[in-house]
Amino acid sequence: MDNPDFIKDLINVLKNDTRFHILKTIVQGRYSVVKLQEQLSREGHLHSRNTIDEKHLRSLVEVGLAAESQDHYYATTFGSRLNEMLDDFAEFIDILPAHSECYEETILDLLLSGPKTFEDLEAYLSPQIASRILKRLKSFDLIKAPENRDYVFFFRSKRDPKRESLSETEAKVYFGLPEEGIAVRKLATKANISLRRTYRYLRGLKGKKLVFTRKSPRTYTLTDRGERLASLLKSLQDLVGEVWQSSWHVSAEKS
Repeated sequence: MDNPDFIKDLINVLKNDTRFHILKTIVQGRYSVVKLQEQLSREGHLHSRNTIDEKHLRSLVEVGLAAESQDHYYATTFGSRLNEMLDDFAEFIDILPAHSECYEETILDLLLSGPKTFEDLEAYLSPQIASRILKRLKSFDLIKAPENRDYVFFFRSKRDPKRESLSETEAKVYFGLPEEGIAVRKLATKANISLRRTYRYLRGLKGKKLVFTRKSPRTYTLTDRGERLASLLKSLQDLVGEVWQSSWHVSAEKS
C-alpha cells in the first residue's frame, strides 16, 4: 500500500469479471486452482489453470485481496471486507476500462463533491482527455450536462427602477428576474411572453442599466447511477485508507 498508484492498481484488478468472481468464491473458503477452475466453469468462466493462476490469482495477491498457503488460495481480511461492499460493482465492470489510468474514476470522484465546469476538470486532466472521458461517461448515463455549451443569464442591476419609466410589460419582465438570475427562455415562459419580445424588452432594460448579463458555464453533474458508482469507489478508497492506517499502527507497535 506504500505504492502511490495502489488505488489505481487495485481498481484495475477489480475491473475484470473473472477476478471479481474468484474473489467472491475464495471469500467462502480455501480453494486450490483445480477447484477454482471447476467452480468458474460452472459459472460460465472457462479458463486454463495457468490463466487462473498467472493472470487472476496473482493479481489478487499483489494488491492484498488474496493469499496463498499450501497451494490453496483464500481471501485476506482486506479482501473479505472489500467484497462486502462490492455487490453493486458487477454492473460497472464492463463500463470502466481495464488497465487504464483511471481517468473515469477521477472525474466521478471530483463530481461526487458537486457540479463542476469543464475548466474545473481541466485542473486535473488535459482538455483532450477530459473531453473524451466526459463523452464516455455521458454515454453510459453516469453524468449529465446541459446541451448548450453555456447559458446567458440575466440579472437585475442595483439601479433603482423607480428612476426609469417602465411600461407594464417591461415591469413584468424586470420583476420576473429572480435574484439568482435566469435564462431568457425560462423568463419568457414565466412572463408568458414570446421569446422574441422577451429579448426586445430585455435589450430595453439593459439600455436603462436595469439589467446585466453573465455567462454561466456548462456544468457536469452525476446521474443517480453515476452517484452510486462514485460513492462505491469512494467507499473503496476509504477502506484502503483505514487498512493502511491499521497496518501502520501494527508496524509501529512492533518496531
